[in-house]
Amino acid sequence: MNETSLAIPRAARPLAAALAVAALAIVSTASAQTAAGAAAPAPPKKTQEQRKALQEAHKGDFDYLLGDWEYTAVRRMPDGPQKFRGYWSALKLADGQVLDEYRVVSDEGETWYVTTTLRNYNPFEDRWELIGANEGSGLLDFGTARREGGEVRIEQSFGVASGEPSMLRIRYYDIQNDRFSWTADRSADGGKTWLPGFMQLEARRIGPPRSLPALAPARNKK
Repeated sequence: MNETSLAIPRAARPLAAALAVAALAIVSTASAQTAAGAAAPAPPKKTQEQRKALQEAHKGDFDYLLGDWEYTAVRRMPDGPQKFRGYWSALKLADGQVLDEYRVVSDEGETWYVTTTLRNYNPFEDRWELIGANEGSGLLDFGTARREGGEVRIEQSFGVASGEPSMLRIRYYDIQNDRFSWTADRSADGGKTWLPGFMQLEARRIGPPRSLPALAPARNKK
């Protein structure tokens, strides 16, 4: 026991210790930043004209997904490959966002799983952003996407609300008017390690592209 511990009331000692640890962390961080030099400057903000140009250039990145699809898929499971099938429909909202519903069904047509995703382009970051919504799971399954040539790449979290999240690194490829292919790697440790080829999907079109008009269109005041 030293003089410092005697000067601090017993009830306050855990708080004092925590403050001391925090102070040491701040000093260590500041020293490391000084040693490493000044942080790199933030990239310049995009002008309104630049954002409009990006929005225009990328507004059709997910147009291939619009419409109705039937798919077959297989995923790698500990006890061997698991095959399944389902339906996937997507439509474009009045302001360009893409809303889709992905459904897994049994051979008899019974729904096993369904999720809805909203996709919206962010010109400030030059990327698409996605949020998944399953019943009872909130809005925590966030992802980002970019079109790279003839392919679309997505990285998205799933199952965040459950406390056991996983990540999928998805690639859409061989995109045609009547079909596309989809493959995903999976990580269960925050992206440290990946299981390649965790899931494969083949989709074929069964319905034309669709859009949804404004839900609350502007009206003349009467």
